Amino acid sequence: MGLTVVIAASEAAPFAKTGGLADVAGSLPVALKHLGCRVLLFMPYYRDVAEKGFEVEPTGLEVPVNMGRRTVRAEVLLGHLHGVPVYFIKRDEFFDRTYLYGTPEGDYFDNLERYAFFSRAVLEIIKLRDLKPDIIHCNDWQTGLIPAYLNDIYRGDPAFEKTATVFTIHNIAYQGQFPANLYDTTGLGFYLFNPEALEFWGNINLLKSGIVFSEALTTVSEAYSKEIQTPDYGYGLEGILKKRKADLFGILNGVDYTEWDPETDSTLPHNYSAEDLKGKAACRKKLLKAFGLKLKIKTPLIGMITRLADQKGIDILAEAMPELMKMELAIAILGSGDRRYQELLADLASHYPGRLSVRIAFNSHLSHLMEAGADMFLMPSRYEPCGLNQIYSLKYGTVPIVRATGGLDDTVKDCSEEGGTGFKFKEYSADALVEKVAEALQVFNNKKAWTEIQMRGMKESFSWNDAAKKYMDVYKAAKARLHKS
Repeated sequence: MGLTVVIAASEAAPFAKTGGLADVAGSLPVALKHLGCRVLLFMPYYRDVAEKGFEVEPTGLEVPVNMGRRTVRAEVLLGHLHGVPVYFIKRDEFFDRTYLYGTPEGDYFDNLERYAFFSRAVLEIIKLRDLKPDIIHCNDWQTGLIPAYLNDIYRGDPAFEKTATVFTIHNIAYQGQFPANLYDTTGLGFYLFNPEALEFWGNINLLKSGIVFSEALTTVSEAYSKEIQTPDYGYGLEGILKKRKADLFGILNGVDYTEWDPETDSTLPHNYSAEDLKGKAACRKKLLKAFGLKLKIKTPLIGMITRLADQKGIDILAEAMPELMKMELAIAILGSGDRRYQELLADLASHYPGRLSVRIAFNSHLSHLMEAGADMFLMPSRYEPCGLNQIYSLKYGTVPIVRATGGLDDTVKDCSEEGGTGFKFKEYSADALVEKVAEALQVFNNKKAWTEIQMRGMKESFSWNDAAKKYMDVYKAAKARLHKS
């Protein structure tokens, strides 16, 4: 029989999503199941899940969860994701909210309590259900306490004697830091509040907890696993990561090609393929209408779908905009996030009507249309652990222009190299961005050369099956490390 794997995540597509973590948590369990694993997914039961109307049934289980200062009960609901059981942890006090982690103004004040509760509830349900997992795969700071709980409160518990933990860092900039005076909320022994464990410059750090106490660590691209061991990208945790580099693996995220394929994508007005690109023109026409842009047929359209946050390069894009708007092009941006970036982009759009159009929203259908209808796709990220839109863009014949960092560097080959699939710039600056866009426009005017780049990109493959096999190797390494310790 294969491994029993519990995946604990604060979000998972299609139930609730803010970013790439949800795509991983929604796709990896299914790919692991196909490799013969027994897989169970745990996530909070958010208002988002309830409002989307997924089939979820009560289990009758109510689990008491010790929160240090108080004991609260978790209701357990059960759903399914392509044959994988999904345990939803329900507590309206914590999860019946408009947003997952905070409003556009900032994080929720009680996030430590919310995700300490979720993490303890996961372990209590595993015990009650007698699941005896080989692996608990934790994701980001929201589940960073699970490995610490197993090393403290649940140490020696027969329910977990054969359980190893794997911890995936999806974005090291988000660490789950909280004031030290809230430490008793975790329920952990105070001996763990030290620089070798949960303490980080006087604060509690939940991401650090996952890094310190897990048997194996992963990031969502190979390049990012190396970058975060440096001061430029490690956000203060580079030292502990260098210490653990033997247990740190970079695994590029896969893509669900049943959802992202222009040949079968049911959201598009016209399907197309590498053999016949004609349908792309119909998609472009609809995209221009959606963004209120009127362009000549030969004017290239650059698309950008982004979370509006510091990491995504909005600052250098804004600085570059006057130069970009002198070129023969138009830009359509779809995104949501920090209010200051929403206002900045809206202001820029007002200066360049008909050339720059911005939609502040998270819209799945429009995302698919943009991937199909744009000629190029821009990702000028300061850093990018993996990135998925550049991979979607390759499949849709929409040539990516990216900064060479993290997963962007791993997945896009610059057109200066043999077999190029896109355009990459190294320096994080407006000048470098403008120079690379200008280079892309020059190639765009050579129809034969441009079509060859599109064809090469559309033939690339980043399947979840390949990624799942690599995770299986990490799970085995984590089990081996557990037995040695």
